[in-house]
Parts: sequence; structure tokens; C-alpha cells
Amino acid sequence: MFVLNTHPDYNKPLEPTDAETLGENGANTVERFLAHRTNHAETPLHALPALARELGVGALHVKDEGHRLGLGSFKALGGAYAVIRLVLEEAERRLGCPVDITELHSPEVMAVAVTMTFACATDGNHGRSVAQGAELVGAKALIFVHGGVSEARVAAISRFGAEIVRVDGTYDDTVAEAARVAIENGWTIVSDTSWAGYERIPGLVMQGYTAMVREALRRLPEPPTHMFVQAGVGGVAAAVSGHLALTFGDRRPTFTVVDPVRAACIFETARAGHPVKIAHGEPTVMAMLECYDPSLVAWRVLKHVADVFMTVEEDDAIAAMNRLARPSGHDPAIVAGESGGAGLAGLIRAASTPAIRAAVGLDENARILLFNTEGATDPERYAELVGMTPAQVCAKTNRA
Repeated sequence: MFVLNTHPDYNKPLEPTDAETLGENGANTVERFLAHRTNHAETPLHALPALARELGVGALHVKDEGHRLGLGSFKALGGAYAVIRLVLEEAERRLGCPVDITELHSPEVMAVAVTMTFACATDGNHGRSVAQGAELVGAKALIFVHGGVSEARVAAISRFGAEIVRVDGTYDDTVAEAARVAIENGWTIVSDTSWAGYERIPGLVMQGYTAMVREALRRLPEPPTHMFVQAGVGGVAAAVSGHLALTFGDRRPTFTVVDPVRAACIFETARAGHPVKIAHGEPTVMAMLECYDPSLVAWRVLKHVADVFMTVEEDDAIAAMNRLARPSGHDPAIVAGESGGAGLAGLIRAASTPAIRAAVGLDENARILLFNTEGATDPERYAELVGMTPAQVCAKTNRA
């Protein structure tokens, strides 16, 4: 399924708050903070010319966030960044003077951080980032997870010293419970989704994601003409599309938002023209995208700058994982988790469906940029779906 953006705000300027969050100054701040992370390195940008030829497009590049900050996901850029920003802001408030990122580990700032507790809900990746950020500054983290979060993903969060709280229900139920408990206890909730009255911190999380866009644009031989980016609550799609719109203006790439058909809250929101909470049904294999209630801040951006909204099936996502693991020609092998390859799943579906191909404007001159938003964050599940371990896939590229 696909729909074009027909919202009255489409192609109009972003709200000033969103332009400030996702624009050049915000992205500069993110990159400055990253420079002070000891394990920071740009993630790879892979060219896939053989796959581009198969799809009938001019060029295809994949930014591989499976290598980000030791967490295996683009989410590493958001939650930890927000935690660090919030600690420095609280230190400024208590100390009564400006505090720079270079002072993060000073005794004065650490004394503030140790009194702070951060909480969030997660399907796995965002919670890992918040937990890592709390560990970096010496704060406490409580991470709320629902029953569908695998033990492997829970263990990956726990290794940063976070306390895990299991919640019955869906991701959205976990968001509500985390917010309730945090308010009762005076903790700081660091959510990657937003709701009425809670927008700034999710905006900081989204701001963190602009770093991967900046990195990709610096490495590409030419700017992209098209992008397909997956959506859960919409945060990453909004961050990428908003930053590109502010960078390129009328020359921005055609932007397609990709939802799992079983958790298509952004697609249904676009179809209705306003935020829509959808019913919980059968779980999707794209576990990191299994969200049923859109982020209000994300939709506020997407209604202005996203061009097309589409859905992909379960088999599409699994096929994309396998296609990246078993490349043709001299294309590199890429380890993409269940949700990581959803953007490619959207591109393949669009390229093979005449109506979508025409609506998106895909042709032999199209230059596509995708984000592999996660690696094998659950290695056992990855091996089940791909038939190879992540190490075996990586070894294929190393031998090439």
C-alpha cells in the first residue's frame, strides 16, 4: 500500500522549533558531542552498484548503522545524546554557570549526574542507548520493556548497569507505564516518542540522529535523489527528512516513509491526515518498528516534508535481510537486523510495483540513499531468518 502526502502543510516550511532542532546548528552540536565519545567513529557507507542495476536505478548507497558506538543501531545517537545534554543542563542550573561538554566528567558535573535517574520504554535499541548514556555520566537508568522484547536484547541493555522493568502489553503500554512511574518518582523520562506536553526531549533524541545524515552526505559522490526510511513512531524518518529539507530546500530528495503493514501507525496517520493510534494485532518480525501510536513531533515534521508513505510485508523485510547478506557482483555483504533492512524492503517493493515506481519517480537516473538502522541486535533471531550467523556474513565481505 502507498499514499501520497496530501496534507495541507505539505511542502510548507517546518515549524520554527523543529527547524531549530533539526537544522545546521543542532547537527553541529551533535557532532561536537560525538567528538568527545571515546568510541566514536563514522559508520560505513556502502555502494551497491549490482543491486542498483537489478532495481533499474542509477546508484544505491547504504549507510550501515550496525556499527554505531558499539550498540549496533542508529539509536545509539539519540538516547545517550539526550541524557548527556540533560545532565549538562541540570549541572548549569545547579552550579549557576555555563557547563561545556568538555566538563562532563569533572567532579562538579559528576556530583550532579549521580543524583539523576533516567527512565525510558524500549523495544531494545533506544533503551540500550539511554542505559549507555547514563553509565557514561554516572547516573541511574531504569528501562521498561514489554514481553515481546527478547532476552538477548534485555541482556544487551543490562550490561550497562540499567535496571530492567518488565511490563505487560505492547510498546505503547510500556511508554505509558514508564512515564507514569517516572513522574511519580521525579525521574527524567527520555522517550523517543512524544505526546501532548512532552516534546523537547524526544526532539533532542531526534536531533542526535542528524549525525548519520551529515556523515552520509559528506561521503556520497552526489546528493541523493531518493530516500526510503523506515518508521516506528516516526522519529528517525522525521529527523532525516527534516534535516534534508533544511539542507537542500526545494532540491531535497524525494522521501518515502516505510512502515510494517502490521504496525503502520505513520502510514495510517498520513492516510487520515492526523495522528492515528492503530489497534494492536499480530506482532511484526520488524520488532524495532512495532509501534501503534505515532510521535506527535515526528508527524509534525513528516506532514511537511515526507512525499510518500508505504507499507511492506513480513516477507519483504526478511527478503531484504537475506539480499543484503547474499549480495551479487562485487557488492559488499551487510548484516541488517529485522528492522534494519526495512528501507531496502520498501525500495525493492517500489521498484517492482509500477504504480509506486511512477509515483516515487524511480528511473535509471535515481540515486538512492538508505539507512541500515540496525545490525544483528538479536544474533540468534538473525541466524534463524538468514540461515547464517552475523560472523559468517561479515566473513564473506572480508574475503572479497
